[in-house]
Amino acid sequence: MTIRVKIVAVILVAGCMAGGLALSQAAAQGASPSATVPAAAPAEGTPSGKASEGGRPDAGGAPAQPQSQGAPPVPAAPDQEAAKAAGLCEVPEYLRTTESSLGKVAEVIKAHQKLEILVVGSRSSMLSGPDGAGMSYPAQLESALRDKLPGVTVSVATDLQVKRTAAEVAEGLEKLAKDRKPTLVIWQTGTVDAVRSVDPDDFRAAIDDGVTGLLNAGTDVLLMNLQYSPRMETMITVAPYLDNMRVGAQEHNVPLFDRFALMRYWNENGLFDLFNPHHGFGLAKRVHECLGQALAAFVIEAAHATPADKVQR
Repeated sequence: MTIRVKIVAVILVAGCMAGGLALSQAAAQGASPSATVPAAAPAEGTPSGKASEGGRPDAGGAPAQPQSQGAPPVPAAPDQEAAKAAGLCEVPEYLRTTESSLGKVAEVIKAHQKLEILVVGSRSSMLSGPDGAGMSYPAQLESALRDKLPGVTVSVATDLQVKRTAAEVAEGLEKLAKDRKPTLVIWQTGTVDAVRSVDPDDFRAAIDDGVTGLLNAGTDVLLMNLQYSPRMETMITVAPYLDNMRVGAQEHNVPLFDRFALMRYWNENGLFDLFNPHHGFGLAKRVHECLGQALAAFVIEAAHATPADKVQR
C-alpha cells in the first residue's frame, strides 16, 4: 500500500509541473510521453475562480426580469481596466532587482542593435494548443521588450528540453550557444530534477557546468528556477534546488529570475488562485503574460538600461 501511494504521488507531481499550472491530463489518462499536454483552463472572472452567471436565473427558478427594469451596468473606464491589469501582474521590489548585470545585453541596447534571446527550458516554458506558443511567457517577453525598447529589434526563440535533467541539458549548452549566437540565454531548470529527486549536489554541479559553458560561448546568462505550485510543495522537496540555483547564480555573478517566489507571492496575495486543481488555459495565459512582463522588466534592470538608451536615435 505504501509503495502504491508513493507512485501515485509522483505521477501527480510530474503532471502538475509539466502541465504548467495544473495536473497533466496526459499523466492522468496514461498518455504516451510524447503526447501533447493540454493547458488546463481555470474559471474565468472572479478571484475565487467562480464564473459570473451573467444574471441568468437558476434552474427551476423565476424567469429573468425584463431588461428595462434597472439600469444597465456601467463599464469600467479604460484607466480602471489598466490599473486592474497592472495589479494582477504586481511584482514586489525585492523580486524586480538584481546586483548582477547583463553586460552584452546592455551593449546591444545602447547601440540599438538586434537583441537575440534564447530561452532554454522545460515544458513549463510553453503552453499547449495551437495558440500556446504565442501566449507563453517567451512570446510575452518578446512583446514586452519591444514595447519597452522601441529603438531595438528584439527576437526571442525557445529551445525546449522536455523531461531532461539539468545535467543532461548542461552537456549541450555551450555548443547550442555557439551555434545560435544569442545575446542572452535564459536557462529555466530545476523542475525535472525536483520531481526525480536528483541529488542536490549533482544538481549544483550541473548548474555550474551549464553556466560555465554558456559564459565560455560568449553569451550573457540568466537563470530561472522552477514554477510554484502549492500542491507540489506537499509532495516533493524543492528547497535544495532553489538554494543551489541561488548559490550558483551568485558564484557566477549572473542574474536569477525567481519565478518560484514570484508565483508564490501572486498566489498568497490572491492575484492568482494556483491551488484550484481545475485550472485552464485562461489562467495559464494570464500567468504567462505576467511572467513575460516581469521577466522583461528584470532583463532591462539587469542591463542597467537608461531612458536615453531605450529611445531610438
